Amino acid sequence: MGRRWGQGVGGVIVALPLTSGPVAFFLVLEHGPAFAARAALGSMAGALAQGLFCLGYAALAARGWPLAFAGSTAAFAVTGLVLQRLALRLGPLTGVVAVGLAFALLAMPPGEETRRPTPLPPWDIPARMIVATALVLSLTAAAATLGPRLSGLLATFPVYAGILAVFAHAQAGPGPATRALRGLLAGLFSFAAFFVVIAALIERLGIGPAFVAAFVTTLALQALALVVIREPPAVSA
Repeated sequence: MGRRWGQGVGGVIVALPLTSGPVAFFLVLEHGPAFAARAALGSMAGALAQGLFCLGYAALAARGWPLAFAGSTAAFAVTGLVLQRLALRLGPLTGVVAVGLAFALLAMPPGEETRRPTPLPPWDIPARMIVATALVLSLTAAAATLGPRLSGLLATFPVYAGILAVFAHAQAGPGPATRALRGLLAGLFSFAAFFVVIAALIERLGIGPAFVAAFVTTLALQALALVVIREPPAVSA
């Protein structure tokens, strides 16, 4: 979809909790609802850390993707650790994340869009699946040692978005990479909302209703993000 509709739409799609959602599910099964609720707070902090990842990448994109990726990863880590130390409760953390993402989206440059197809190597999709599966399994296994908030935070590292941005950058330059990450930023509101719902409902309603409510909320906000980020196709004269 990203190659058909542009990098921005691709960024919105990878904002879905494709890795952190399964981690949250397995944390409920292994450690119970209270642990999963606290891990969801860590994942909410991770949403804002991803926002700083996007800004860091955009700020360094002109210097090449290796430096941009390293700098954005550092921005993610610093933001996550600061929020980890603050240990805000659900209400204040929701406000901080929402305001922080709004400012990040306003500060994010639009980036240059391109309709030129970006060829991907044949190992791209298998590699993503392997990395995501390894992350889910390792975080679930290490959750008792890491604690709920840190487990939730680490689960949100933007694996898919990072790959999307780096390939767009390598194949078509910094503009399309920035465009993809701007799409990610637009989608992070729905990502954060997923974990707001989990944190608020998992202990009261249980695993089934909480996850259904979280997915419905996320998909509704994702649809809105797609409307906001998608540009209409150019009309030929």
